[in-house]
Amino acid sequence: MPTTVRRLAELVHGEVHGNGDLVIQAARPLTDAGPGDITFAESERYADRLHACRASAAVVPLESHRLATNGLTVIRVAEPLAAFIALYRHLLGRDEPPPHGIDPHACVDPTAVLGPDASVLPLAVIGAGTVIGARCHLGSGAVVGRRCRLGDDVVLHPGVVVYDDSVLGNRVTVHANSVLGADGFGYRHDKASAGKGPSHVKVPQMGWVEVEDDVEIGACTTIDRGTFGPTRIGAGTKIDNLVQVAHNCRIGRHNLLISQMGIAGSSTTGDHVIAAGQVGIADHVIVGDRVVMGAKAGVTKDIPPGERVLGSPATPLREQKRILMSLEKLPEMRREIRRIKQHLGLADEP
Repeated sequence: MPTTVRRLAELVHGEVHGNGDLVIQAARPLTDAGPGDITFAESERYADRLHACRASAAVVPLESHRLATNGLTVIRVAEPLAAFIALYRHLLGRDEPPPHGIDPHACVDPTAVLGPDASVLPLAVIGAGTVIGARCHLGSGAVVGRRCRLGDDVVLHPGVVVYDDSVLGNRVTVHANSVLGADGFGYRHDKASAGKGPSHVKVPQMGWVEVEDDVEIGACTTIDRGTFGPTRIGAGTKIDNLVQVAHNCRIGRHNLLISQMGIAGSSTTGDHVIAAGQVGIADHVIVGDRVVMGAKAGVTKDIPPGERVLGSPATPLREQKRILMSLEKLPEMRREIRRIKQHLGLADEP
């Protein structure tokens, strides 16, 4: 949908500097943009890339007068990334598809209640007593069990499984093949199991999962039901692909849980917590508000609010940096100890 720079600036409430009559065909990132394209630079750190870019125009920060545009037509805005996303969607020209309705190849229990403008695609399943809110979208093969409650504007992508009694708030998105509400991994050790020796006996998992408003859950992620109560995901939290949240956990609001991290049973996180890739949190741990856990951190004990940790076992970032610096010096320290022992006439270790 070609349009002028001036029109694009009006869409994002930006200031045009340069030729507002330039015609823009598409929006592309700095590395791909060429003539007829508009691109963006979030800050002055991208000045060199912007200088080398062949784009016709760019979206730049409002307070970026030192950003070398070299005569390039720019739109100055407060939030360049947000503005660029809006322009990208506008230039792409793709409208949202109309509601699909209930596909004849879907399986919807007669006792289920669906809100207006719902889309239930082929082979999706909705169980007895479940209530689906307005404008919800269930992709092909998605399964929602019995007695579930889904708010408005929920999107379940293909292959998502939502077990019985789960509760999802408004504007929740769950990506393909994720599972919400599977049994937690709970067993008790029975030493006298019918005379056959010690065995693991399953502890019934009778709770459920609650996901609050504006949560997004990535592909192939699992959130287990609680043992007797809910496993809860707080509002605004974003969960990446391949994440495991165990039974009885309480995840706070606006957390970021990044790929391949896992949190064991009955652990709790505060608000605005970040767990980077492959972080592991042990069971019954309490993580305070605004904690940042670096990649591969192994969290075995409570972390106070505002702390930044790294390493396994996880320690405060400053302490972990000292440990890493010391590790780098170990070969040199070993050689130095050997020289000292030789000087003292002491036998070296084999």
